[in-house]
Amino acid sequence: MEFSSSWALLVMASLAALAFLSKLLPFKSHQLKFPPGPKPWPIIGNLNLIGSHPPQSIHKLAQKYGPIMQLKFGSFPVVVASSAEMAKEFLKTHDHVFASRPKSAAGKYTAYNYHNITWSPYGPYWRQGRKIFLSEIFSSKQLESYQYIRVEEMRVFLSRLCILSGKPVMLKDHLFRLTLSIISRIALGKKYVSDESKYETSIVRPEEFQEMLDELFLLNAVFNIGDWIPWLDFLDLQGYVKRMKGLRKKFDPFLDHVFDEHKAKKEGGNDFMPKDTVDLLLQLADDPNNDYNK
Repeated sequence: MEFSSSWALLVMASLAALAFLSKLLPFKSHQLKFPPGPKPWPIIGNLNLIGSHPPQSIHKLAQKYGPIMQLKFGSFPVVVASSAEMAKEFLKTHDHVFASRPKSAAGKYTAYNYHNITWSPYGPYWRQGRKIFLSEIFSSKQLESYQYIRVEEMRVFLSRLCILSGKPVMLKDHLFRLTLSIISRIALGKKYVSDESKYETSIVRPEEFQEMLDELFLLNAVFNIGDWIPWLDFLDLQGYVKRMKGLRKKFDPFLDHVFDEHKAKKEGGNDFMPKDTVDLLLQLADDPNNDYNK
């Protein structure tokens, strides 16, 4: 017992000596020059300085600390660039260094474990996805082929506004619905936000699909405390992770339905021509001669 106590005291004394020496000795070869910034608090870092409007809070801090500064959000250091010159350094000069996004609950649960070009880390998978987006999905020829969809939906939008003439209108809601209708038809081949009978489907109701998308956009933009203080993640203090898991359970059968529907259409005949983004991706996946499968 006496030996154990002596050993414990020796270890504690050694650690104290090392801590003291680390403060006295310069160790210049290991020092890094960090951007200026406010001193962080234990555990929360500088989260106490970020108010309900983060861009405004960061702008005020940038006025004090300059166009590039370091903050600490929970356990993670964050470098903030707030000038055109600094933004160019991050987004152009050293873009490959900062291309990845940090791990988050949203990327894990709403993007199927980061299998999404928005959340996937920089690497071969991300570069391949970017190449498909630029060369196939968003090519000038492909976008031009969808012009009729944009024209049709714009006519529906204007007709709806004419019907509501003389009544108060929340234009934001109608513009949002217009955008979703166009994207839905281009990406999925159907206008899932429409009440028209020709777009009806038993898998999801228009209002339910709208709610799913609203929830998806919200949960991908929330501040989840577990992302920044990992040892609190399992508590899910704000309930966001539970909502993300619930949303994924709603999207799973919907996406399976979309995939099966397009797969059946593709296998239905030899004269198949891709009409939407899912068709195009299925064609690329099944073609052994394209560069993406090599």
